[in-house]
Amino acid sequence: MRIWVDLTNSPHVLVMRPVIESLRADGHDVEVTARDFAQTLELCERFGIAHTAIGRHRGGRIGAKAFGLAARSTALTRWARGRRFHRAIGHGSNDVMVAAALLRIPSATTFDYEWATVQHNVNCRLAADVVVPEAIPPERLYPYGARGKIRAYPGLKEEYYLADFEPDAAILDELGLDPAKPIAVVRTPPAVSLYHRFENDLFADVLHRLADGQTVVLPRTPEQRAELRRAGRFIVPERAIDAQSLIALADVVVSAGGTMNREAVALGTPVYTVFEGRLGAVDERLIAEGRLRRLTSPGALQIVKRTAPDGAGARVRRAPAVLAGLLLGGATLAGRGVLGS
Repeated sequence: MRIWVDLTNSPHVLVMRPVIESLRADGHDVEVTARDFAQTLELCERFGIAHTAIGRHRGGRIGAKAFGLAARSTALTRWARGRRFHRAIGHGSNDVMVAAALLRIPSATTFDYEWATVQHNVNCRLAADVVVPEAIPPERLYPYGARGKIRAYPGLKEEYYLADFEPDAAILDELGLDPAKPIAVVRTPPAVSLYHRFENDLFADVLHRLADGQTVVLPRTPEQRAELRRAGRFIVPERAIDAQSLIALADVVVSAGGTMNREAVALGTPVYTVFEGRLGAVDERLIAEGRLRRLTSPGALQIVKRTAPDGAGARVRRAPAVLAGLLLGGATLAGRGVLGS
C-alpha cells in the first residue's frame, strides 16, 4: 500500500517515527508531509525522517486557525493529487483529513486528548478510523461523529514510541548540567491551542520557584523562547534536543501540556501537571493511579535528587506495530503486544 503520513506538531514526529518504520518493514511505501511549527521539521531531520515541508502555523486565534486549515489543506491536496495513496494518517491533523476527503483517500486519525472539540469535530467526522487509548470512554467521542470508527489500544501512546528508547547521558554535558545536583525539566503551556486559551498563573509561579536551580525549560514557540531568554534564569535550548533522555535523567518534570507528562510517566520520572484545561481520561487515570500528580500550588512541588535515575525503572514497552495496524484499519502487522518491561 501507498501510505501518506502528515505531521503537524513536534510530538507527532515522536509518535509516528516507529509507526512509519513498522509500516515500511511490512512492505508499505510511506511518504511524509510536515508543517513548519514548533520543532516539527527539526525533529524530522534529527530522526532521519524524509519529508516534504508544506505550510506553517498561522496563529492561535480561531480565524487564523480556520485560514491555516484552508490554506494548508489546499496545499496538501495539490501535493497529493496523482500520487495514488491508499491511506492517509494524521495525529489529530485536520489538514490531512480534509485533503484526504477531497481526494477520496481513506484516512485514520489518532489522538489521546478528547476535549479538543473544534479539532475532533473535523478529524473524527472525516476519518474512516479513530485510534485512541482504551482509557477514553467511547461515548465521549460520539458527539464528534466517531461512533463505529473507534479502534482502541491499551496503555499510553508513549509506551509504544519509547519501546526502543534508552537514555543517553550525553544530553547532560550538552546542556551543561551537573548530574550530582537536582535537575528539573519544564514544558511551557500550549499557548496557541484552542483548548488552553488563558494565561496559566500557576505555571509562572512554578518557574519562579525553580529559577534558582538547574532548570531546563523547553518552549513551544520562538516567542516563548525569547521571553525565557530575557528572564536569564533558565537553561533554554536553542533547537530540538534529545528531550526523552533529558526527561529520563531528570529528577522532576513539570509540564502544562500532555505528551511530556506521559513520557515522564512511561520513563519512571516523577512528574507534575499544571494543565488548567479540562483533564482528559488518560490523565484522569494516571492521577488516580498515582503515576501523575496534579500541582495546585508551587509549594507542593517536591524536588528530590534521585539516587540513580537512568530511565530503566519499571517500564512497559509496547510494540508500535499495534498502532500501525490499527491506523491501517486493523490490519495485523508482525510483533504485536507488549515487548517487555
